[in-house]
Formats: sequence, structure tokens, C-alpha cells
Amino acid sequence: MSVSDFPVVLVGWGAIAQRIAALLAERAPPGLRIAGVAVRDPARPRDLPPGATLLGGPEALADLRPRLVVEAAGRAAVAPWGRAALTAGADFAPASTAAFADPALLPDLMARAAAAGRQVVLAHGALAGIDALAAAGRLGLTAVRHEIVKPPAAWAGTDAEVLCDLAGLAAPVTFWEGPADQAAARFPQNANVAMISALAGLGPARTTVALTADPAAARNAHRVTATGDFGTLTAAVENRPLAANPKSSELTALSLLRLIEMRAGPLVL
Repeated sequence: MSVSDFPVVLVGWGAIAQRIAALLAERAPPGLRIAGVAVRDPARPRDLPPGATLLGGPEALADLRPRLVVEAAGRAAVAPWGRAALTAGADFAPASTAAFADPALLPDLMARAAAAGRQVVLAHGALAGIDALAAAGRLGLTAVRHEIVKPPAAWAGTDAEVLCDLAGLAAPVTFWEGPADQAAARFPQNANVAMISALAGLGPARTTVALTADPAAARNAHRVTATGDFGTLTAAVENRPLAANPKSSELTALSLLRLIEMRAGPLVL
């Protein structure tokens, strides 16, 4: 395999994976190609990227010799595909970080990565300032708070429906507050990104997450505040929802695109 050949496998073919594939096709980075796409039901016809192999399970992954496996299929896919990717000699980039609400999973994948000489790589997702938060944590953090504000429609189909009257809201309502691991476990699609701020900073049990439904909101907003020996950090972003999935943000797909291009290219920024 030459340096200029960088095969990537996408696990999942939902809104995020399809957006990544479309953006990669537009940008056409040299040598970077989607070698495979993994789906739950390989018998159903799909319009895949040219040259991509359809995978029904992780057992066929090694035959493609990927350099990077990117998961965007939901938290149940993280463990089997992460283990298969690292065993196959690929780095593994999971998007469904809510899976790490299971405290045993990330250490397991990290141990496998160390044994294989590979890496588990986390994108910043829909957040801003994660690089600064992770750097600040090297000196010591006192508190990290992550506020997530989305339109009521984005919380539909979740426990938010039983915690507040989503359809009847006339003003913003913070319907849940607690540690990041509990937020990710209870709201895995909407608060998936809470595990990223948690892992970058104080950890899942000591990072506070507040979930808000706002009828006036048109976008998915995140605000992370941190204090520590370094000083004070505030990072806020308002994301346009993905057209095909309002629970996810455009920046989630863009962060994975950036991660893929940096792994394949000569510059890391």
C-alpha cells in the first residue's frame, strides 16, 4: 500500500456518513478513497460511492486493508467495529461517543489500540474549543459545564417528551441536568457530544450537562464553559441541523471530514 493510497471505511450509511461521502467527492483529496461502507442490511439496494465495497459485518473488514475506520452508525456499532478496526491494523474514529458512557469500553479499545500500534481518534463533533479544553486540562480543571440547546423538534422521540411538554413550550425549558455519562446514556443521539467535552476535560462523572428545549431556537447550540489553573474558557457554537436528521448538526459531519483529511494529508491543524 503506497503512502498516496488511503482507504477509509465508513460504518453506517445514514445522514452523517452520506454527507461525509458527498463532501469527499466534491473535494477529492489525492489518494483518499472510501473503500467500504458497512450497513445493517446489506441486501437492501444503496447508492454507494464508486468502488466502495458493501459490508454486512466486521468480519470482512480486514480484506479491505483500511487505514481508517469511521463509525457513524450508532453506539451499538462502536464496540464490534472498533475492535475489528484495530485488529485489522486501522485507526478507529467513532462518532457515537455516547457508547463511552459504558466505562469499560474506551479503556478496552485503548488497550487494543496500544497492542496494535494504532489509535482511537475522536473528532470534536458539533463543538468548538475542544482543543483548548483538552490543553487546559493538562494543568488542572476546576469545573466544566456543557449546555445543549435545541429546538423542540430535535428532542422528539427522546425522554424529553416525558420531562416537558415539547409541543406546548412558549419559552426555553431546561428539562434535564446531570453528569455527562448519564446524559449520553439517556439521550444518545442528542447528547452524544457531551462525552467529547467530558473526555477532553474533567471526565464523564464530573462534567455537568444541561439540556434545553427552546421554541425560538432555529439551530442546535452548544456552550462549554471551563475554569481551572489555566484561567477561564467559554466556547459557543450554533450549528445548522443536518437536513436529513435534525438531531445531528452539520458540524458533526464536517468535523469527521476534517479528521479524515488530516489523517490522510501532510498537515495536521
